[in-house]
Amino acid sequence: MKSKIVVFIHGMYMTPLCWEHWVETFRSRGYQCLAPTWPGRYKPVETLRKNHPDPELGKLTLSAVIESLAAFIKTLDEKPILIGHSMGGLMVQLLLQKDIAAAGVAIDSAPPAGVFTTKGSFLKSNWPHITPFVSLNNPIEMSFERFQYTFVNTLPLEEQRAAYDRYVVPESRRVPRESLGSIARIDFKKPHVPLLFVAGSADHVIPASLNQTNYDKYKQSSSVTSFKEFAGRTHFIIGQKGWEEVAAFIIVWLDEQGG
Repeated sequence: MKSKIVVFIHGMYMTPLCWEHWVETFRSRGYQCLAPTWPGRYKPVETLRKNHPDPELGKLTLSAVIESLAAFIKTLDEKPILIGHSMGGLMVQLLLQKDIAAAGVAIDSAPPAGVFTTKGSFLKSNWPHITPFVSLNNPIEMSFERFQYTFVNTLPLEEQRAAYDRYVVPESRRVPRESLGSIARIDFKKPHVPLLFVAGSADHVIPASLNQTNYDKYKQSSSVTSFKEFAGRTHFIIGQKGWEEVAAFIIVWLDEQGG
């Protein structure tokens, strides 16, 4: 694997702004860094919040995001390294199947279709945006209280509020709902470029055990697949204090793959 282009893919309730510190770090190591938006995410966080409920956001689907990202990646001069968080991690897995990447890193990856857990924190965190009792046309807003539980459950209150105010935006219900179906199916036996899974032991949204199950599915393939769990990290692993250790680990892993 030889690539010096990194494409960062954000997850639900976020914009590319969530990668601001990672972009600086990877650039300092000689990488060209790109952080494309999901369709409709090009506006500032404050504007996206003021526009809630945005009917256009309510129409956004997982397949539309995947198509947008794939089209963007194909414009690049070489196959990039893909680094995604949460739903962005699942997108990394799906994009790798299209043979348009040099390597992939899935951080706290949302599970592909058929990979599931009944762990209480997972169900509590995800039910509000996958419930069948609310119209898919209605985008969902993340309350601060819900953000505290799902993303930043171990952080001090001041850090929780700062992260919420800076990064959190409303979300489409169609994106997570579609992740439960055939659009999000992975052929785990198919050969793939090097893929790293990163998990946080304190993650409520995507428990480390679910990341482990996701990773274990790839054991049917002979391709390079790695797993790393970081103790005490929440779903906000890319932004909470100590994120530098996670980024450094990923850079070393990429170096080991020849990147």
